[in-house]
Amino acid sequence: MTDIVFITDVHGKYEVISQIFDEVEPDYVFIGGDLTDFGPLEGVIPALEEIPAPTLVIPGNCDPKEIVQIIEASDAVSLHLKSIDLGTITVSGLGGSNTTPFNTLFELSEEEIATALAGVLAKMKKNRWNILVTHAPPKGALDGIGEDGSVHVGSESVAAVVREFDIICCGHIHEQKGVVEFERRICVNPGPASEGNYSVITLNDEDEPIIVLRNVHDEKDE
Repeated sequence: MTDIVFITDVHGKYEVISQIFDEVEPDYVFIGGDLTDFGPLEGVIPALEEIPAPTLVIPGNCDPKEIVQIIEASDAVSLHLKSIDLGTITVSGLGGSNTTPFNTLFELSEEEIATALAGVLAKMKKNRWNILVTHAPPKGALDGIGEDGSVHVGSESVAAVVREFDIICCGHIHEQKGVVEFERRICVNPGPASEGNYSVITLNDEDEPIIVLRNVHDEKDE
């Protein structure tokens, strides 16, 4: 059995990271981008060094592109544009987001996302569990904005490859916290870590994954 903590959208609230790991002791940690809030980068390495488990990280659209080099200089592993085997788990990553109206720091066109994902898939070894960590959600899943969530702003190129994976870990859309089925696959957005949110994904080779959404503030109230 393997426990993975997935967090995303920290937005510089690094104190939440230590609070999360006061509560759980996972085997691995995946971070889905937006560690910073348009920078600065000085706090990234100290924050990553607080995490007591092997950590794989992608950048988000609010991170300067230079964060990839900062992650690589830390004890964590940059997962951006990579596919890594962890025993019976293969985890692949793509940072940044599809384009937004706000011209944020790390955006990619759908063509660039499609090309990047094709490169990742070419490197990927199919495993018992295949996980994609992407900052942007696939179009049609956990990507609704507006008063009724009817405007879908996820990536079409991510949506096109979801069937290559068992679980898609995403973030970006803060108000779309949840776990949903999409194209017969599981998509999870734990909600922004800046507000205390995280998820625990438990994988057993014999059973379906167990995904629990948690919040450090709720745990303190118990």
